[in-house]
Amino acid sequence: MTVRLAPGDTAPDFTLPDAEGKPLTLSELRGSRVVLYFYPAASTPGCTTEACDFRDSLASLQGHGYQVVGISPDPVAKVKRFADDEHLTFPLLSDEEHVALDAYGTFGEKKNYGRVVQGVIRSTFVIDADGVVERALYNVKATGHVARLRRELGIDA
Repeated sequence: MTVRLAPGDTAPDFTLPDAEGKPLTLSELRGSRVVLYFYPAASTPGCTTEACDFRDSLASLQGHGYQVVGISPDPVAKVKRFADDEHLTFPLLSDEEHVALDAYGTFGEKKNYGRVVQGVIRSTFVIDADGVVERALYNVKATGHVARLRRELGIDA
């Protein structure tokens, strides 16, 4: 069984390459609040919807002190194409080795079209400025998720 994080847990640190191949380390973002989201695959319909919703809400989230970071198991080249195609201006990270996916409990059994499969469990974490998990949301829906998160965080349009 995959370990799941809960509010109050220390956010596991990691270093992963971004769409340019440049390493990003989570602990380097301390001092800012972070919305860290895990998505199954770049350029798929649900993941594109979610990423574009984050893109369209980015100014508002940043205005409230949040940085947004997305993670998938895609290789850097695919992450870069996705970021370029969708004009995504926040970091997308490649986790081919499942370093962060496993540490955050976002890879494991899930239902996909009624079948149980192994894969990325679409999840979002809100991490405070000290690196502590404020919210751990597993099995989120791609559509409407960002709007719901904004409401829960008290962020207006």
